Amino acid sequence: MNTTALKSYLEQISQLGNEMKLDRGIVSSLMAQTVVLPGVAPEPGLATLHADEDWSAIEQTLESAVARFQEMRRDEGKRMADELLSLRDQIGRELEQIRQRIPGVVVSYRDRLLDRVRTLLAEHVVELKVEDLIKEVAVFAERSDVAEEVVRLDSHLEQFRDVVLKESDGPGRKLEFLVQEMGRETNTIGSKASDVAISRHVVEIKAALEKIRELIQNVE
Repeated sequence: MNTTALKSYLEQISQLGNEMKLDRGIVSSLMAQTVVLPGVAPEPGLATLHADEDWSAIEQTLESAVARFQEMRRDEGKRMADELLSLRDQIGRELEQIRQRIPGVVVSYRDRLLDRVRTLLAEHVVELKVEDLIKEVAVFAERSDVAEEVVRLDSHLEQFRDVVLKESDGPGRKLEFLVQEMGRETNTIGSKASDVAISRHVVEIKAALEKIRELIQNVE
């Protein structure tokens, strides 16, 4: 910095302020601008660069920064993978509860149907054939059977795990596709099962899938 020029500017501004009886705040503001006046500080375009001499230090700093950046990405990726697998396991546990509940759904429906039939028979003179009752239960069992969807969802969970642990070539798109498929199977289970307990597990699975969907937005 050219201190001689700076001193000259400050003296002139101070003298001008006294002559014009300017407010001290205005004078201070003017003084603060002296460093941008010509001749006080070197012009940016006039700075001399020594790329050949400085490159060694620049290269070392750059390599260190890139190495730290990659390490940070690996750490972040590991934490994300752990979270994805944890959510995947949570879905697996909910799915197992659904699998165990499936046989009881038909039995529960049969018992409720029998209770309603007994009530109707007690109140009205109605002739009921056992074959009709069996047929009704069979129709419900077929309509509410979600075994196929459970198997497919379980298969998607295994694929999801393999992609997280082993895939290195664009896993984000594959994970996104698997989440869509898992969501589709989950919705089908919820709509077909017609069971309160299963519906609760479906809600938990959907919540976990939504968390997974948010996480994989950051997976390349």
